[in-house]
Amino acid sequence: MRLRIFTIIALFILQLAQIKGFGFCSYAIFSSDVASEQNHENNAENQIDPKGIIFEHLGDRYGWEVPFAHHYSIPLPIIIRDYTGEWHIFSSAKLEHGKTYNGFYIAGEDSPYKGKIVGINPEKVGDDAIYRPFDISITKNVAALLICALVVVCMVFSIRGWYKKNPNRAPRKTKGMLEFIVEFVYGGVIRPTLGAKSKRFAPFLLTIFFFILVMNLLGLIVIFPGGANLTGNIAITLVLAIMTFIFTNIRATKHYWKEIFWPDIPLFLKFPIPIMQTIEIFGMFTKPAALTVRLFANMMGGHMIVITLTLLIFIFAAFGAVAAGGSLIISLAFSLFMLVLDVLVSFIQAYVFTMLSTIFIALSHESGHEEHNINEESVKRIDSADVPVENAI
Repeated sequence: MRLRIFTIIALFILQLAQIKGFGFCSYAIFSSDVASEQNHENNAENQIDPKGIIFEHLGDRYGWEVPFAHHYSIPLPIIIRDYTGEWHIFSSAKLEHGKTYNGFYIAGEDSPYKGKIVGINPEKVGDDAIYRPFDISITKNVAALLICALVVVCMVFSIRGWYKKNPNRAPRKTKGMLEFIVEFVYGGVIRPTLGAKSKRFAPFLLTIFFFILVMNLLGLIVIFPGGANLTGNIAITLVLAIMTFIFTNIRATKHYWKEIFWPDIPLFLKFPIPIMQTIEIFGMFTKPAALTVRLFANMMGGHMIVITLTLLIFIFAAFGAVAAGGSLIISLAFSLFMLVLDVLVSFIQAYVFTMLSTIFIALSHESGHEEHNINEESVKRIDSADVPVENAI
């Protein structure tokens, strides 16, 4: 937390110092008409685009930008196939700042392929010569996904390895905290909801919890390997929701499908017009849609608020040194507050996604009123059983 606070303060100071005509150094310029005219020209040249900055941060790119110097970036591998079927693998640094390499370049603002790699086909002319190659490059979001997956694997296997070596001892420090989180999710959500089937689905549910949590927390860090807005990307949250959809329906019971295609309701509601069947089938797809939008909107909104608060410094700086100083203090205070709140939201959103996924899976494994899936005695046996944490993982 201290590193994040110091990083944000340094970011604000450095960005303010780099903008001409802004900050306390420009106070004397406003004293004369000539200086005011020059300041107006400088402001016009340095006018920021809040919308562009926000969506640039929330979007994906072929390089990993360096904090405090966004004109530099950490190069990532470009892997594309051209119109002839030939593969090209090279560094993204060869395409930075409008460069062209082997006929490939990153499309500009006026292109329908904005921000994507496009190629030039010499066999065609005009707009037909520009084409979109088959692109499987390691972009910023892809690299961040690999980093998050590696972190989760290290976390899980560190706990499992500890219990194998020390079966009768309790872990401390980091491993103890991870054990507490596992027990909180498994003992508080998965086991009470799924009962006897908890061991079958616990690996998936705990993995998806830690994966979302790590993505959320790394997205709040300014410097590498953080800064990627993964859960603020709807494509990533959609894939996570589809995985829950698959686990929910792939092993669903006969009673679950019966309630969808022939529910126990009055006949006129399901035949000859399948009113309830249509509603139930529609509900199958609204559940993953709700998971997708809830996680995406909450995490993207948090990032957007922090960026907007930061941009207020540069917007108010145009009104003079007093406005710049006041906006700096206010924006910094609210940004720090929002970052602390985002840490809490990161845990909450991972927990909510896991809890809803657990409920959806439990609903698909109901056995009907006459054969309830878990009776009171089985619940007592499950609660009293000594289930090691490594088995749950």
